[in-house]
Amino acid sequence: MVSMLERNKNTKIQKKTRADYAEDALYREVWEEVNNEKTQRFIKKYYRYIIGATAAILIVAAGVQIGVRMHNNAKNAIAVNYETAIENADAAALNSIGTQNGGAMADLALFQAYMIDNDIEKIKYLGEHGHTRDYRDLARLHVVGRTGDEMTAADVEKYLKPLNTKSSPYYYMGMLTVAQKYLADGDRAAANKWLDKITTDTDAPATISASAAALR
Repeated sequence: MVSMLERNKNTKIQKKTRADYAEDALYREVWEEVNNEKTQRFIKKYYRYIIGATAAILIVAAGVQIGVRMHNNAKNAIAVNYETAIENADAAALNSIGTQNGGAMADLALFQAYMIDNDIEKIKYLGEHGHTRDYRDLARLHVVGRTGDEMTAADVEKYLKPLNTKSSPYYYMGMLTVAQKYLADGDRAAANKWLDKITTDTDAPATISASAAALR
């Protein structure tokens, strides 16, 4: 019994004749003419929309390129101004960068301005309006360090509440600061609540955990 594979191997492929090639060429030519005619009719019907869409795409593309270029130029200008202000220890220029721009560089500039002139209003502003959690939380700790004696322990706890999450890099330092304030106010029970929270947390840094244990 001859298999299908063997039958296929024995089948001879019919070669195309000159007439077949001529027929194929004619078919392609007719098909191209039909397609060209359809394309022309489509363009005539919708050319206004096509032109409008093309123009819109070009405008958007140009706008994006211009926007990116302007953004990069602005970032470079801020960086240059920041470096100049640092070299000159210019607190006013750093404060201007910090309050008129966004992002981590603006927060850093404002923090540096505070470190230069020790103006508590700058660090208070950073604590309230900083663009990054790191600098906002650090600023609040500095504010408590400067004005904590004028605040009650409850006020300190409330002010440092944004730090009371492990997403804050100053989570443990915030708790220790609150505990120390309660101790300073003579409220041992409230202080121990915060100290216990630190000492029972296996993720607490060793130095902060040791400080909490010593106060406990």
